[in-house]
Amino acid sequence: MRPFTKLVVEIIADIPKGKVMTYGQIAKIAGSPRAARQVVRILHTLTEKYQLPWQRVLNSKGCIGLPGQHGQLQRRMLEEEGIVFAENGSVHLIEYGYEPLHLMDEN
Repeated sequence: MRPFTKLVVEIIADIPKGKVMTYGQIAKIAGSPRAARQVVRILHTLTEKYQLPWQRVLNSKGCIGLPGQHGQLQRRMLEEEGIVFAENGSVHLIEYGYEPLHLMDEN
């Protein structure tokens, strides 16, 4: 596994219940700030293998990026963790955002 991929998996795996991160935030902490789409690909391909909490990753606006039933499932899962959505469907990133400080210090 490439170092960037390994770090992305570690970051996502560490997102605690009731908190969220954005694709771009994960990419930046993993050392490649312009690789948000790569984070999407990693999340899509490795979630099952590593049992990643995929529902805790949102787009830069704090919104669910998945359409239809998958997006509804993601919202339901986050609400079950205590996350409250605004009327526009976004999550308040300052309140619910996660900052893995121990990883940020290493990069």
